[in-house]
Amino acid sequence: MILEVAILDIKPGLATEFETTFKIASTIIASMSGYISHELQRCIETPNRYILLVHWQKLEDHTIGFRQSPEYQQWRSLLHHFYQPFPTVEHYEVVLHNSSNYD
Repeated sequence: MILEVAILDIKPGLATEFETTFKIASTIIASMSGYISHELQRCIETPNRYILLVHWQKLEDHTIGFRQSPEYQQWRSLLHHFYQPFPTVEHYEVVLHNSSNYD
């Protein structure tokens, strides 16, 4: 499993519109082959900053399957105008996994 991590800095004043549009765009990425799950989180210290975490079965599911698809063009037209600057996207693989209950 691969984790895609993108830091998304949204233009001032557009955070609410971005969140609404992201809900629509989420259906696009969720429909892609190799997609496992995704999560969007808003930064507490920097309100216009978000982090997007997407789990893929393998790296190529994102870099080729999604990025080279017609669906990516839809994703791009919905979301890319919100970013300033354009996000850095990196991919990670698990080295160690541990979990606990949050009681």
